[in-house]
Amino acid sequence: MPTSLRLFLLVFVVCATCFLPASGQAGGTSTPAAETHFPSSEDLRHLRSVGAPRLSPDGKLVAFTVTDTTADGAKTHLWMVPTSGGPARQISFSPEADKRGERSATWAPDGSALLFLAKRGENTQLFRLPMAGGEASPYELKVLPVVDDSQEKGAIPPAKAEDAAKSPEKPEPLAIDVGGYAVSPDGHWLAVWAGDPETPGEKKAKDAKADAVWVNHERHGDRLYVAALKADGAVDGALKAVGVEPDVRGVWWSPQSDRLVAVTEKPNDAGDLGPAATAWLVSTASLDKAAALAEIPPTVGGNIAWNAEGTEVAYGAQTPEDAPPGYSEVFVQSLAVSGSAQKAGAKRLLQGFKGTLGFEEPIFLPGGKLVVQASIGTRISQVKLDADAQSAPEVLPQSTPIVASLNSNRQQTGWVWLAEGSGTPLSLCYSATLGAACTALPVPALAPQGLRSIKAQVVQWKCDGQTIEGLLYLPGAAGAKKVPLLLDIHGGPLGGWEDRYEPWADFLLSQGWAILRPNPRGSSGYGVSFAAANKNDLGGGDFRDIMAGVDFVLKSYPIDGEKLALMGYSYGGEMAGFAEGKTDRFKAIISGAPVIDQFSEYGTESQSWYDRWYFGKPWEHVQDAWRQSPLAGVGKAKTPFMLLQGESDKTDPLGQSLEMYRALRQAGVPVDLVTYPREDHGPLARGIFGYPSPEPWHGFDARQRIVQFLQKAFGEEAK
Repeated sequence: MPTSLRLFLLVFVVCATCFLPASGQAGGTSTPAAETHFPSSEDLRHLRSVGAPRLSPDGKLVAFTVTDTTADGAKTHLWMVPTSGGPARQISFSPEADKRGERSATWAPDGSALLFLAKRGENTQLFRLPMAGGEASPYELKVLPVVDDSQEKGAIPPAKAEDAAKSPEKPEPLAIDVGGYAVSPDGHWLAVWAGDPETPGEKKAKDAKADAVWVNHERHGDRLYVAALKADGAVDGALKAVGVEPDVRGVWWSPQSDRLVAVTEKPNDAGDLGPAATAWLVSTASLDKAAALAEIPPTVGGNIAWNAEGTEVAYGAQTPEDAPPGYSEVFVQSLAVSGSAQKAGAKRLLQGFKGTLGFEEPIFLPGGKLVVQASIGTRISQVKLDADAQSAPEVLPQSTPIVASLNSNRQQTGWVWLAEGSGTPLSLCYSATLGAACTALPVPALAPQGLRSIKAQVVQWKCDGQTIEGLLYLPGAAGAKKVPLLLDIHGGPLGGWEDRYEPWADFLLSQGWAILRPNPRGSSGYGVSFAAANKNDLGGGDFRDIMAGVDFVLKSYPIDGEKLALMGYSYGGEMAGFAEGKTDRFKAIISGAPVIDQFSEYGTESQSWYDRWYFGKPWEHVQDAWRQSPLAGVGKAKTPFMLLQGESDKTDPLGQSLEMYRALRQAGVPVDLVTYPREDHGPLARGIFGYPSPEPWHGFDARQRIVQFLQKAFGEEAK
């Protein structure tokens, strides 16, 4: 299963970049039904995506990203559109050598420029694009090396005798690969974080293949630096090292620009042993000294916000209730102006909330309020909270099931966000006030013309006394002949299906199949108790919830009970493995990047803390771990099974699919295994689902194989 809650967002495509309508005009009129068509697999290679809207300081412009189609390499570029509704235009362009494009854009505090990251040479650099005109220019950021392994005693290859006799050369500043940055609100300071640069000696050793890796003894780290900025935005002097430990994960400036909070993660896989984050408070008057904010727990995430007075910060961290790792609440912590967290405990703002905190940064509002993102059932909403925890959460009005990427400027003179739903392509929205109706801004055409989309139905059923919810997509009108049902299981387990605009679902509907996407116990969006309800019960109660959903739709909708299939990715792929050994009701089962054996997966995945919460260390809980391993049910397997697996997957490694393939093959069960070189866990999922991917044919190949596998199982002719 995924070992980072960031990864499950990729698994079931809850992401910050979203599809826009084929018309190229967000919120525009749809193409007449007679001219529309469901997307083909080739159409899904020609979808661009949009994300990260950023409102300018004067509220007149919105910068946002557009990611090229899979067929065009999936680079990201910056675009801009006036809030008055003028045409959108592309403002950044990448050289061929830059495979990722421009990203992580922010406005200069005075609105004179856009800053962004890109790799247009040897290193990833921070660029400044002036709004008055002209080309983007990079900041020449260099640091003296903190670590040089090639100069250590006993370093290899050994120095030659004539070189050893020479006096050591004085270190020269080296260019850095910028990992992230933050400009202070007054524009006087620039914070950047970057990995230690490779020294010439280290490069020489690597070129000589003296490159042994001492696991979890890495001395290089991601460090924080600060530089002063001139009035024109140029760096005034050298970068100064900040006295926080590596590895830096994010920085947030106070509104007064005199302090910053940095979050670091202890290096060398310390997080596999337990929560390992630290929040630090740093003053610009003493950058070499930092105070660890002991009142902020080591589960603090990567999103922090300051109130206007600079006396409090809001942050997400693990709930104190028993819940899967990564199940966060939002807290508010008072800070002493002198530089440390006050002794008063943090205030919980979402205790008892029947939803799940999202991953976007909180935004403080005037009058002691703040707004956060939350998943509530199958919806993504913005929720207004009282920073003093004196009143109940207030869900802001929304006209679409999904409202995400909410952003404003410092003065909050306007608001921008992304809005979408199944059957409703995404809009880039603007309003002058928070909670007002969406004014759709023009955007470029991001899809082939005339793609058809069907709105999902939210359905509910009972299992073990609990109400379970899901999304049902039907390919035809009510009363049509019975159709096959494809059961689609989300990742996680702490994940959830949301009512998004997804051409992938419409592609599956084009085959004439209904789709049921259940949110069984253990899913996000329904409160902490529901999220924790499958602890030490993977493939148990959650599987019963899923099958109860199948029975419900069979009784209530025109579904052919003799033509059922199941598919899933990540934990959904694991659930596919459970289904193989628990039922013969399905004609075909498709498993993407699954966990098959909790023992072998625990020892080879990138991190194991997520699994430990569910069933403990396998060698201490042998029966529990084996009971929750799909491999345990292979002896009862009968259903044709297909595995789709990225060869570079570090979350659910290749060995898991190899184990299942060998077991089913030796059991005489029809089984196919397809592996994809260079693909990691999330990127392969995105490619299959039609999101822009740098691998132009992997997603296409997987979609074709899925369709052919299911058509054969359903006894259908190829369309």
